Amino acid sequence: MPTPELHWLTEADDHLRAEIHAVVHDVVAAGGAVGYHEPPTYDRISTWLDTVLKQVRDGDAAFTAALVDGVVRAVGLWRRGPTAVFQHRAEVQQVMAHPSARGLGLGRLVVEGLVDNARAQGIEIVMLGVRGNNHGAIELYESIGFREWGRMPNAIAVGAQRWDDVRMYLPLGYPEGTILNGAKAGGLGSSPRRA
Repeated sequence: MPTPELHWLTEADDHLRAEIHAVVHDVVAAGGAVGYHEPPTYDRISTWLDTVLKQVRDGDAAFTAALVDGVVRAVGLWRRGPTAVFQHRAEVQQVMAHPSARGLGLGRLVVEGLVDNARAQGIEIVMLGVRGNNHGAIELYESIGFREWGRMPNAIAVGAQRWDDVRMYLPLGYPEGTILNGAKAGGLGSSPRRA
């Protein structure tokens, strides 16, 4: 069995873009829940990669590709929160493995790699969303330590079908001296409970 390797990308040439496009295209064509209604074009994926890789170079994201025998067979990324009060957390997105590479453990390899990378970058909490019928992915995330924090019923539209949007999180640790207030009353930005 080939040993997959994770590669962390900051740039992508045409060859690499074509391999990443093949993964996304074929996952969507097989019914994968990765954010596209139809298999995306090469140009659409290339534009998406430009955006993500700029965020990587700016320190606001990380993108990894799992290679099997030198060919991209899985991808995933995390992106830092959009504003200053959310910069300590990141969302894991677009985790997918090519249908021909199922069973090689690439999903676990990618997600664990993303979690380790985010922790090394000082991220305190990673989050993700998963379609409610994707039980295998939910079980994978739970086995890594993610916990469900919310579920919006029928919030994901695929044609005439609706699926739950399951939200999960994994705390990675807090810097020394961090004060965890949770929903404790008082403090800046608080408001009294209504009767």
